[in-house]
Amino acid sequence: MNFFAIIGRVVLALFGETGRLALFTWSSVSHIVRPPFFGRLLGQQMMRIGYFSLPVVALTAFFTGGALALQIYYGGNKINSENIVATIVALGITRELGPVLGGLMVAGRVSAAIAAELGTMRVTEQIDALTTLSTNPFKYLVVPRLVAAVITLPLLVLIADIIGIMGGFVVGSASLHFNSGVYVTNTVNFLKATDVTNGLIKAAVFGFIIALMGCFHGFNSKGGAQGVGRATTNAVVTASILILASNYVMTSLLFAK
Repeated sequence: MNFFAIIGRVVLALFGETGRLALFTWSSVSHIVRPPFFGRLLGQQMMRIGYFSLPVVALTAFFTGGALALQIYYGGNKINSENIVATIVALGITRELGPVLGGLMVAGRVSAAIAAELGTMRVTEQIDALTTLSTNPFKYLVVPRLVAAVITLPLLVLIADIIGIMGGFVVGSASLHFNSGVYVTNTVNFLKATDVTNGLIKAAVFGFIIALMGCFHGFNSKGGAQGVGRATTNAVVTASILILASNYVMTSLLFAK
């Protein structure tokens, strides 16, 4: 019976956490359209989430595009299909690798930072002080981060798409000795606008997940410094898992045709 009791406790804890997350999500989304609006805080969060994440996202995209070009060339060389390198690099970056890797990089950097910041504010009772001063914590702390992540992550992914394709072009023309003009022509001819826009839709969803997980775990952290550490770890892990799971769902919906 102890075995079934353990299973029951795990299931109840899972449903309880899911319910808390659903209520937190509803409260966060509902406060987006309610005044007052903190434009200065939104601008600060867009700089922190978007601009300061640009170097790591750009480097990741460049080397991913180069490595993808090498792998496709070595694989296609066995069946005399080297000419598909440009096409597969462009589609792979814009559809999958750009949004997913960009989301994971931002999750590791931003979600942890949000959870640590809000967790510290929770354990030091600064969030309670905001409530005492008649300032809604959701409006002041959660909404600017959610909106900033949803706006800036598609912009980051768009830049990552360009840099990733450029990385494949550099490797293809410099190391694999492709004709530069033919490489660019193949990329332009086979890449469609829907490939890019669907990837940006994914990025917006990933941005919402990243900010939501950071705010949720930080907002509900407890237990002092150890609690803040757990909240930071849980934020990154859950955001990464949800990014990969939602990526599969959106891929099956957006690219089913």
